[in-house]
Amino acid sequence: MKILLIGGSTTLGSKSEILLDYVEKNLINHGGDIKRYRPQSFNASELVSYDFSSPDIISFQLSVKESDIIFISTPVYQASYSGALKLLLDLIPQNGLSNKVVIPLASGGSNAHLLMLDYALKPVLSNLGASHLLPSIFATPQDFIKQSDENILLSESIKRRLNESISHLFQYFNNETIIFNAFRAKPNEIVRKLA
Repeated sequence: MKILLIGGSTTLGSKSEILLDYVEKNLINHGGDIKRYRPQSFNASELVSYDFSSPDIISFQLSVKESDIIFISTPVYQASYSGALKLLLDLIPQNGLSNKVVIPLASGGSNAHLLMLDYALKPVLSNLGASHLLPSIFATPQDFIKQSDENILLSESIKRRLNESISHLFQYFNNETIIFNAFRAKPNEIVRKLA
């Protein structure tokens, strides 16, 4: 199982990055091949000029193509996802998210920004072919506990929501795999049973 994490923040240690950090640690316990990209993963001039000959961009596009599951995390700016995330999404070919399970994550200043996921980000993901969009997770400042400038923890509430999302993800993914393998093994028998 190949899992891709895409972060849309230009600031290391940002709240949306902390969400991805937690997801990544949790996913490592489940196993699987995990790759992570953020704006800092690319040469800035190659990224903003969409230099599709760049080895970093080629590697990113290949990771998207090969992935089964994609987590996309962004901060909310001006009631929309970040411009940095837009740069990364623009690297994905048309229908590049088809047959992928996609889980959007976002952090914003208040619940007033929650609808950004439905009205700004999800339409773009759908346009890229994402047909398996699982419920998104939105975090507010109350979901982060600042211990120090370098140490910000997640609240139990947001950890529970992230854990549930990951559990649902693996349940969904395993069910899809079972159905796919069953059809591949005995398609005629299953079609008769469904008829």
